[in-house]
Amino acid sequence: MTDDLFIDRKRRAALWFRELRDQIVAAFEQVEDDHTHGPMSDHAAGRFEIRETSRQGPDGADAGGGLMSVMRGGRVFEKVGVNVSEVFGPLGDQAQRSLTARKEIPGLQDDPRFWASGISLVAHMQNPHVPAVHMNTRMFWTPGGWWFGGGSDLNPCIEYTEDTADFHATLQRHCDPHGADLYPRFKEWADEYFYIPHRKRARGVGGIFYDDHCTGDWERDFAFTQDVGRAFLPAFLAQVERRRQMDWSDADKETQLIHRGLYAEYNLVYDRGTKFGLQTGHDPDAVLMSLPPFARWV
Repeated sequence: MTDDLFIDRKRRAALWFRELRDQIVAAFEQVEDDHTHGPMSDHAAGRFEIRETSRQGPDGADAGGGLMSVMRGGRVFEKVGVNVSEVFGPLGDQAQRSLTARKEIPGLQDDPRFWASGISLVAHMQNPHVPAVHMNTRMFWTPGGWWFGGGSDLNPCIEYTEDTADFHATLQRHCDPHGADLYPRFKEWADEYFYIPHRKRARGVGGIFYDDHCTGDWERDFAFTQDVGRAFLPAFLAQVERRRQMDWSDADKETQLIHRGLYAEYNLVYDRGTKFGLQTGHDPDAVLMSLPPFARWV
């Protein structure tokens, strides 16, 4: 697999993740503008603060970066981050061990170069009746292999069964054209991945998750990953619209803060993306933007 073969593919993937980021940021700011009735509608509409992130290699050379977009204290979104990145350089020993623990990567020790690009999103909501959500899609390349990963999952503190069913149904509609086996397989993977062993419970109500996805047909795998990204807004915004005007009590907010503690525990202890981002020297604020603004442990 030559570097030249993937120059255009890398460009296309990075451009797609940036385009998806732009669509989501615009859609979320529109939600803020549209929330003119209900709790917190008298507050100013939230807007994203945007800054570039950068990464240096072990020798101090440019090793890529990205764009960090965070909205805090909005009418609907208490904190939401939508990050895109494109990073490259040599993988350190710890990062190599992390990757090869999951799959064999030919020639990695001899040529430890990597390239990765993706979008990562986490939204924590003002209203406890509106679920938190996570989504990411990404592409990873080394001289000895390439793959895609990603998914999205819903994290309500107060579950509504119709919301869970609708979220999953939207994901399945986007997965099925690429193979009837994908949604059930990746749903099961999400159930396993987003489980908190020390709490003996799931982080939320699941979704889909996949990693190391490489059928050998790059165009096919990229098209699937794009549809996973396209599924996000219709899957999530339907739940936001259904719940954002509901009143909540102090007890509801307490339930939300305790549930956020579970989210923080999972991301700091188990999440692969968090570990890999810190291991490879990416901007820690961007890596840890997934943490909620407030949480509670009892």
